[in-house]
Amino acid sequence: MLGLLALLVAMIGFVPLLGWLNWLAIPLAFVGLVIGLMSRGKAGRAVCAVVLAGASLRLWVGAGIF
Repeated sequence: MLGLLALLVAMIGFVPLLGWLNWLAIPLAFVGLVIGLMSRGKAGRAVCAVVLAGASLRLWVGAGIF
């Protein structure tokens, strides 16, 4: 659930001039990843890892703001 919320925030953050939302998506995805490491399922962990990587890449390309 937390991974899907982070994914939604990250997708909105991919819109130009809304890249700052990725600063919110990264901690959400990180918390979801930590919780996912304690669970048996792998789907939530994978979603959070992809969101974490995608949002980080978006911030890197956009110089942290854009």
